[in-house]
Amino acid sequence: MKTRVFIDGKEGTTGLQIYERFQNRNDVEIMLIDEEKRKDVNERAKMINSSDITFLCLPDAAAIEAASLCTNPDVRIIDASTAHRTNPAWDYGFPELSEKHRENIRNSKRVANPGCYASGFISLVYPLVKAGVLPEDYPVTCHAVSGYSGGGKKMIAAMESENKTKEMYSPRQYALGQKHKHIPEMQAVCGLKYKPMFNPIVDDYYNGMVVSVPLVTRCLTKKYTPENIHEIMAEHYLGQHFVKVMELGGTETLPDGFIAANTLAGTNNMQIFVCGNEDQILLMSRFDNLGKGASGAAIQNMNIMLGINEAMGLE
Repeated sequence: MKTRVFIDGKEGTTGLQIYERFQNRNDVEIMLIDEEKRKDVNERAKMINSSDITFLCLPDAAAIEAASLCTNPDVRIIDASTAHRTNPAWDYGFPELSEKHRENIRNSKRVANPGCYASGFISLVYPLVKAGVLPEDYPVTCHAVSGYSGGGKKMIAAMESENKTKEMYSPRQYALGQKHKHIPEMQAVCGLKYKPMFNPIVDDYYNGMVVSVPLVTRCLTKKYTPENIHEIMAEHYLGQHFVKVMELGGTETLPDGFIAANTLAGTNNMQIFVCGNEDQILLMSRFDNLGKGASGAAIQNMNIMLGINEAMGLE
């Protein structure tokens, strides 16, 4: 029996990615809403309540409204928006963080899909908090670079326009007021006492990202070496299918000393790097902002909720 799936917001970047990833799966039936009724509340409610799983690929306010339309207790919802990521009534959809996260997703009716930048940050910081490496008042800083697809349809159109300005060909830092929408989940999921300083950059390529977190070892709970941190990371992600801790220093993976942000584009994989020296350690997470950072993670969560191979349709 096929799983009936409704994508509310199929026209957006994430919605289209989810829809396309389902095209080669014979275990899923995509429920399509009539184009003229896709903003009709009653029709959307009908589609949501007759589905097995509904993906919400909507702005925050619309996602909250859509979730409220669900009255069928058997329907499972995966929200790709920011709306429910810090809501305790929803389970956070990052199964590799812990067995508890995975079990919660497996049994959940409401899963909040992580943000793309947040996925990279949390993949690095959560294990360190859990291991007691970071003191509660550590001033966590995060730098990140992403392809422009993360900005949605409006940014994609601007970056691919014939009228593109010369500045758009260069890396552009933004969210300068430290109010990026991913910061609340970055802080909440990792259990940080203070908000991290977050410096995102968008560049002139379509998809893929690298998220970096620097550590000053003299400010940690005790003296840690890169080898110590690498061991903590490797143990934390041992046996995970999509998240892999690479060799210390990246000497084998990055033979030229450069880490490219688009290497994992088109995949649901995530690579964790530990580099640096005894005084300063650099952690990096590389993945696809449209894969493990969005649609790939959403489908992985659906697979776990259905009790099937989590890699189904993702390789």
